[in-house]
Amino acid sequence: MMIGVSKLYCGGVEPGDVLRYGSLSEKLPSHLLQFSKDKRPVVVWNVTRRCNLKCLHCYSSSQNLHYAGELDTGEATTLLDDLARFGVPVVLFSGGEPFMRKDLPELVRYAVKRGMRAVVSTNGTLITKEQARLYGAMGLSYVGVSIDGIGEVHDRFRGVEGAFRAALKGIRNCMEEGIKVGIRFTITKSNYGEIPAVFDLVEKEGIPRLCFYHLVYSGRGSSLVDEDLGHRKARNVVAMILDRTRDLFDRGNPREVLTVDNHADGPYIYLRLLKEDPARAAEVLELLRMNEGNNSGRGIGCVSWDGEVHADQFWRNISFGNVRERPFSEIWQDGSMELLAKLKDKKSFVKGRCAACRWLFVCGGNFRCRAEAVHGDIWAEDPACYLTDEEISTRFEF
Repeated sequence: MMIGVSKLYCGGVEPGDVLRYGSLSEKLPSHLLQFSKDKRPVVVWNVTRRCNLKCLHCYSSSQNLHYAGELDTGEATTLLDDLARFGVPVVLFSGGEPFMRKDLPELVRYAVKRGMRAVVSTNGTLITKEQARLYGAMGLSYVGVSIDGIGEVHDRFRGVEGAFRAALKGIRNCMEEGIKVGIRFTITKSNYGEIPAVFDLVEKEGIPRLCFYHLVYSGRGSSLVDEDLGHRKARNVVAMILDRTRDLFDRGNPREVLTVDNHADGPYIYLRLLKEDPARAAEVLELLRMNEGNNSGRGIGCVSWDGEVHADQFWRNISFGNVRERPFSEIWQDGSMELLAKLKDKKSFVKGRCAACRWLFVCGGNFRCRAEAVHGDIWAEDPACYLTDEEISTRFEF
């Protein structure tokens, strides 16, 4: 689901880096996992639906209340055992707000013990010094903290005054304990102007990673379709992200920068490099082939708080089964489920501009969840693709 801006545009990764490890998930370091050829799924596990904030774009429509039916500790460890046996390389503990789940330390520790990389996606407000020390000692690989602007802008998105201040304190606590931490920023019309300030924050605080998420119309975010940037603004924002990332590298202060949930960014980077550095452009095209674009239902999957299995964390209206009834590994490999089987070969089923696009082999048809939300058709073209008709045409001249 990710496009590594720093990896691709700034030369942070070469095709040979991937081939050196044999291109298999179990052998690749975490920063190269997206280029694996076996695409063992990274599993997003929403360990709870409960959350202490009221985020406008929350895909799980979470509130600060008790939700019945969440997997208990025994069911959770059974799930982790199955994921480990299946070869899942990363478990991303998400929510709601995962730090509201009391047995989270036990679950993270168990995942690490079973040989998986444990990652937490959080709003950051509950990460005390003690919490950071606890998780740092158990080998937590990464903490992604959602920041959608500076100060009041972030607080407005999160629906709670003081959320920015608390999240920044959580980030600092993680860094003091040696936990790799990054910022997750969801781009909308209301906050894209904050991107330069967020780059400044990352540089000032020494935060090593910055992920920009294109808006997905899901959960409470379903009402924010009008908050999507539109094609021209999206393109300009991606250009700004590339420019700021390059500036960091040129000044000897590099950061890992990624964009997420719009694989049009890959061809856009390639076409830009084609003008600036054709030799690097050829290497980037090979890396994009390895990445294979959107991997919902193949290289990424989701287990909900109640055990339901989804193609990704945004696509909650469709379930392929429940881990209380069948192991995740069995559900994931069940070829009799038509949609799940088709998602593993999306290129054969997409329609419209996607079907005729020259970049289908590196984009994978982009986000099917977004296509369904706008067109009512899973296989329709992704409405957020900002590439021009000329750029996607097979008649386009390099």
